[in-house]
Amino acid sequence: MESNKLAIAALLFIVLIIGSNFVIYVIARSWAKSGDSRWMSAIRDSLSKPMESSSNKSMEELRKQVAELENKRDKAE
Repeated sequence: MESNKLAIAALLFIVLIIGSNFVIYVIARSWAKSGDSRWMSAIRDSLSKPMESSSNKSMEELRKQVAELENKRDKAE
């Protein structure tokens, strides 16, 4: 008797989880398909291009400056 109640409770819990996931999926899908989906295009753009953060830009500038200084040093010698 108790195992039947436990099985029914577990089944209801599983159905509740699946149902709530389906509802959230439908809401997110309709929100993404609407005309105002700038966040989706922003995610797509950020994943498609390489990491260009401000720290990477400053490191690239630093590399250029070091290369210039090394070239000047080599020319002076």
